[in-house]
Amino acid sequence: MAFFEPIGTCMLALACLAPVQPAESTFQLTSHHANGRIGSVSLTCQPTGGSHPGRGKACASLSKVDGKFDRLRGEPRACTLEYSPVDVSAVGKWRGEPVIFRTSYANPCVADADSDGVFTF
Repeated sequence: MAFFEPIGTCMLALACLAPVQPAESTFQLTSHHANGRIGSVSLTCQPTGGSHPGRGKACASLSKVDGKFDRLRGEPRACTLEYSPVDVSAVGKWRGEPVIFRTSYANPCVADADSDGVFTF
């Protein structure tokens, strides 16, 4: 038995040296359009995954603002002044911390531009 004690101690020590992985970030994103269309996708960051069609860009955008959806800012661009509201929400966690976000945009173009692609689906 004494033979295995150093091996066990070594194994435990090596486990302690393993790099710490950041807590997973996962979201369920939904959009409700004025025309009745409802969209819903999953988004996982670190590692990137989910059903979001632009998951890489969406995760990069969220990383820039440390997962704070209210700080998302896209590139300025021209959108029509059409009023066709889109209500969006994000429920999940960013690096292990709970996140609940809801807001409305004037139309789908504004939702895309102002969320830096996070709510483009």
